[in-house]
Amino acid sequence: MRKFFGWLALILMVAIGGALLYFRTPDTDPAAMRAKYGAAPSQFVDLGGGLTVHLRDTGSRSAPVLMLIHGSNASLHTWEPWAARLGQRYRIIRFDLPGHGLTGPSPSRDYSSAAFADVIEKVRAKLGVDHMILAGNSMGGGVAWHYALMYPEHLRGLILVDASGQPEPGNHSAPLAFRIARMPVLRNLAAMITPRSLIADSLPTAFSDKSFATDKAIDLYWELLRYPGNRTATIDRFSTTPDYATTAKLARIKTPTLILWGDEDHLIPVSSAHWLHDRLPGSQLIIYPKTGHVPMEERADQSAADVYRFIELHTEPASPKR
Repeated sequence: MRKFFGWLALILMVAIGGALLYFRTPDTDPAAMRAKYGAAPSQFVDLGGGLTVHLRDTGSRSAPVLMLIHGSNASLHTWEPWAARLGQRYRIIRFDLPGHGLTGPSPSRDYSSAAFADVIEKVRAKLGVDHMILAGNSMGGGVAWHYALMYPEHLRGLILVDASGQPEPGNHSAPLAFRIARMPVLRNLAAMITPRSLIADSLPTAFSDKSFATDKAIDLYWELLRYPGNRTATIDRFSTTPDYATTAKLARIKTPTLILWGDEDHLIPVSSAHWLHDRLPGSQLIIYPKTGHVPMEERADQSAADVYRFIELHTEPASPKR
């Protein structure tokens, strides 16, 4: 009987292993991904410690700097609408955070908000930027307000777009890809088995107008998620204990702040916009009707215009160097 169960266990292991090999979704080819998504004006900037980030730095070097931080499982490409509309007035800097896009995984495997804020600071210093307006969407918004706490001396303005931070944001439905990444067993399988249908089912939830979840957009997310190391980085990131906002933390932020939000955000509900607004002294809040989680894509013209108005009216220009 013991021999029978031993053989049965072996057969099951072989069957499971065969199934994993059959359904396994391979990593994408780094060279092919760089050719497809990393052409000019992209550059790859060595920040030291084994970390090289995929970055785009466009616009006049004499213009005010607007640095843009993407959200979870996104990339610098999510900011293309703002770069196109604001690039004539500002120097636009955007990059793929560690564990995302063409940057790939962090050598330290630290995906906390504080670690991401340190990467922003390294990018700022590497590019020789003294002061900037910092904008972040979703997870990137959470990173942005962490940066405002850690390095306020470098900020002229802070823009939070459907930002993370509220400890209990209320009823919201995370997309399937996010829920799987939080499940102890399934998240390990997700590092090997990531069908395109997973992204095709999840991405539309980011928009009010589902037509924004195009085949091209789905392919972008799916291919960059499978950039070598990014899937494991996603698992590491979701296992990191969140560093939520508190009233005391947010009260310390004195940087002029603009909060932008979609009223049909099903990932971080609009109630979080009001929660942040109530706790960020002097902040300005704009809510877009019939808009989801990424207003910079879904309401590109209006949101870019609101950003321009905020920067021109509510941020102080840098003092001239003597």
